[in-house]
Amino acid sequence: MAVLRLALAQHDFPVGAVAANAAKVGDLMAQARSGGAELVLFPELTLSGYPPEDLLLRPSFLAACQQELEALAAGTNGLAALVGFPHSEGEVFNAAALLRDGRIAQIAHKQALPNYGVFDDKRYFRPGHASAVTTLAGVRIGLLICEDVWRPEPAAAVARAGAELIVVINASPWDDAKQAEREAVLVARAQETGCALVYLNLVGGQDEVVYDGGSLLVNGDGTIAARAPAFVDALLWAEFDPDTRTLHADGWPVQDDACSEAVLYAALVRGIRDYIDKNGFPGVLLGLSGGIDSALTLALAVDALGAGRVTAVMMPTRHTSQLSLDGARVQAERLGVDYHVIDIEPTYRSFLGALAPAFAGKGADTTEENLQSRTRGVMLMALSNKHGKLLLATGNKSEMAVGYCTLYGDMCGAYAPLKDVYKTAVYRLARWRNAQAGGEEAIPVAVIDRPPSAELRDNQTDQDSLPPYEVLDAILERFIEREQSQAEIIAAGFAADVVHRVVRLVLVNEFKRRQSAPGPRVTTRAFGRERRYPITSGWH
Repeated sequence: MAVLRLALAQHDFPVGAVAANAAKVGDLMAQARSGGAELVLFPELTLSGYPPEDLLLRPSFLAACQQELEALAAGTNGLAALVGFPHSEGEVFNAAALLRDGRIAQIAHKQALPNYGVFDDKRYFRPGHASAVTTLAGVRIGLLICEDVWRPEPAAAVARAGAELIVVINASPWDDAKQAEREAVLVARAQETGCALVYLNLVGGQDEVVYDGGSLLVNGDGTIAARAPAFVDALLWAEFDPDTRTLHADGWPVQDDACSEAVLYAALVRGIRDYIDKNGFPGVLLGLSGGIDSALTLALAVDALGAGRVTAVMMPTRHTSQLSLDGARVQAERLGVDYHVIDIEPTYRSFLGALAPAFAGKGADTTEENLQSRTRGVMLMALSNKHGKLLLATGNKSEMAVGYCTLYGDMCGAYAPLKDVYKTAVYRLARWRNAQAGGEEAIPVAVIDRPPSAELRDNQTDQDSLPPYEVLDAILERFIEREQSQAEIIAAGFAADVVHRVVRLVLVNEFKRRQSAPGPRVTTRAFGRERRYPITSGWH
């Protein structure tokens, strides 16, 4: 039997951009046709984008998706296309339409609806109950959607119906453990069913999630035939041999660097670029403190948008060290960004003067420290308003977890690239980025090597208030990602007093995190839509 030629559209289809998404599908269908494909695959909910959330409650939105789907079907002209869309027929289904011969030939409904982590499918969709199998060029093909392949039964059902090949269209968000989990699941499904699998995934950033692509080909015996690179838009070509149930990748691009830091860095860059561009901002600005968090954020922003779209602002006070001043200036010059120094000491003093009568009889404490941070927040928000550039917050997950951040101060911003990145990972990313620089580091080594400090008082370091970050992050990872109890963490060898203090800080600072900017989810348990703890709670 002749091989079946497929094209996989590992591309970005933004949420809500129904007409633009349909036009992109049409263009990619034309490319697939010219490349000799008999079937072209598109990601989950191609036309609506994923996740469309409460747009799915608007009848006009569902109708627009249906209208574009019908127009695409009319232009198939000998090519079959599997296109994801929200299917409304009284109830709404997460669906994939097989377009061929000028019509919508078949519709598959997603059967397994995830309702964990960042997923909220049961709020919007009803589950499908029927297996979908089609025949194309003599090959029996099972049609699955994302979560369907994570459960044994949907794949087993299409195999019982005679499928030789299973195609799975996905909008599977990336995290630092996801690719290994995906491969294990797909290998298991192939070995259980004897079917080869084509796994196509969405790519792109959408608010608090990033999709990596990372599409896969898996042979019928469970061997991995090909891996697509992460965070790369590409039309991928593949051929399926039904006699051997094997897949062959035709000219797939290769991941330049597949180490964990490289992929995480790419995820953050993609998150920034898509958030800024999809929301129509001309560029970004950020406070550049001379510390490692803002330094890494600046490097990410430049790599995402180009130096010409990035502004950095140093805002010193009496507590700002010469090391910070030099580090910020050197980095800004190296990266070629628009750079400003605004001395906030006079403004800070004016705030203190205005508040002096109301502060009478009270000694200095963290109030005065936080006032410096809030002065910077006022300046940055004014610059954002005046120039129309979106403000990036520069805090990391370790700080956000324990509340080592100031509301309306360093938490100001519309997007927080490092929100889900632990401090120890910030250091690893900074060193990795410098290793790619080809001579001149993007982040000054002195900034990386210095003790971390908020510089809100003389000779201050983070470790005055927090355990060493290696200890802090290890405790946080166990408490947040693994949901371990304090007793379990102590039993793992951590000091009881340190564990109790860290956990208390996490619990009492939920109110701050509720007011924080969105940022890309890159771990298995991100603050925000994934980890939702009550602010008011008697459980400690």
